[in-house]
Amino acid sequence: METMAGTQAVVDPKRRVALGKGIESLLGPRPQAVAVAEPTGKPLDIALDRIERNPNQTRTAFDEAKLAELTASIRATGVVQPVVVRVLPGGRYQLIMGERRWRASRAAGKATIPAIVQKASDEQAMEMTIVENLQRADLNPMEQARAFERLGREFKMTQEQIATRTGKDRASVGNFIRLLKLPSSIQQMVEAGELSFGHGRALLALGSAEEIAAAAGKVKALAMSVRQTETYVQGLLNPEAKPGRVKLAAAAETQDANVREAQDRLQRRLGLRVRVEDKKGKGRVIIEYSGVEDFDVILTALGLGQG
Repeated sequence: METMAGTQAVVDPKRRVALGKGIESLLGPRPQAVAVAEPTGKPLDIALDRIERNPNQTRTAFDEAKLAELTASIRATGVVQPVVVRVLPGGRYQLIMGERRWRASRAAGKATIPAIVQKASDEQAMEMTIVENLQRADLNPMEQARAFERLGREFKMTQEQIATRTGKDRASVGNFIRLLKLPSSIQQMVEAGELSFGHGRALLALGSAEEIAAAAGKVKALAMSVRQTETYVQGLLNPEAKPGRVKLAAAAETQDANVREAQDRLQRRLGLRVRVEDKKGKGRVIIEYSGVEDFDVILTALGLGQG
């Protein structure tokens, strides 16, 4: 309804409401902002479907049996240690630490997970993820090698700085990075536990990819120990120095099938070179390790690791 000139127009309230509804029907309801938790350092329950996997995750393989055990534990008692996340645009979060707990919680049918929201840039989140994984004992040698190399490449760290940042020995950092010089097929064998870190390091002494591949095939076929591999490689490099110096384990060719299967299972489980010497049901099991990290793996497998 309009008034006389010089006075204000009066709008019918009912008409205003109707107009608002008309616009909403055309454009749809106004989007509501999704609330996100502020970084407080305290664990909060966050919906699992709002958390995304970290694309910078160092780990490429997850032990399905261990993951199933963790899933059963979380289903029964929940998550004991919170994951760490950062805020993404659109009210979502990205994992920084704790992918196994995140995966297991989803498999357990949980709707939420306790999480600590931390403020971190893309670069900071990447570094935190890589370092956190390197401080664990269950990365295979090639995963460790790629993680060390990435810290050096992405963050311009020296091997000394990487060692300080991750709590590792500088020489170990250099030796792991050198594994990346192995042919890709041999890297896959190390990653699968068919060859150990020590085997890979010994094979690097050979000059060409063809020589390394041929030697690796023989080392695997004869189940050579790291020491035998080192001797074998030296024999290839110096064939005239000491003829007959290399004595391959002929017994490996006639090893009982059941013993060989048990040996292979132990190697896959530990990710280390294992040798079973059996004579009529008696013998010994030799587990080779090349550093403190490998020894911790053995202790953990025996139930003697730190809680």
